[in-house]
Amino acid sequence: MPKTAAGPTARPMRADARRNYDRIVAAAESLVAEHGAEASLEQIARHAGVGSATLHRHFPSRQLLLEAVFKGRVEALCAQAHDLLPASDPGAALVTWLRAVGAHAVANRGLGASLMHGTRDGDPTLGSTCHAMITSAGDELLNRARHMNAVRPDVTIAQLLKLVSAIALATEEDPDGPGEADRLLNLAIDGVRAR
Repeated sequence: MPKTAAGPTARPMRADARRNYDRIVAAAESLVAEHGAEASLEQIARHAGVGSATLHRHFPSRQLLLEAVFKGRVEALCAQAHDLLPASDPGAALVTWLRAVGAHAVANRGLGASLMHGTRDGDPTLGSTCHAMITSAGDELLNRARHMNAVRPDVTIAQLLKLVSAIALATEEDPDGPGEADRLLNLAIDGVRAR
């Protein structure tokens, strides 16, 4: 499916516009992970190698750019879950995916809160849509792990996602946030495994 420009009059993009769009989103992902959701739009444009006008043509508001970053990350997590489904060790596949969810959450650095405050500019359903996508993808992995007795039968995907979110929130400002989140998740995983 071809990418479309952001905003109310979305239409398919030319190849050069699509490249600029992709570069802007990649630059925003990198700078949000480094500086948080308040990363400078001018810095994002410079990092992407485009002018400020090009950035604003694709993303008329900060909200729309942040939504594109968030949705892209969620789609990547869901694709990873799908790729892990046939793994020979479904318990390890679930843990691998939960680590990726944790890294995603730590890298968001205020992105979720920023999106919640700006819903008047963008898609008010984005949060619930992305949450449903992640829950569905994780539930498939969890069900396979449960079927192979790799996790306790009473564990739910909602509980696992809350656990990962809490760990990410607790380590968001840590200098080694992703590493610390991974270490804490390792500690918690022992409580999830089947006995």
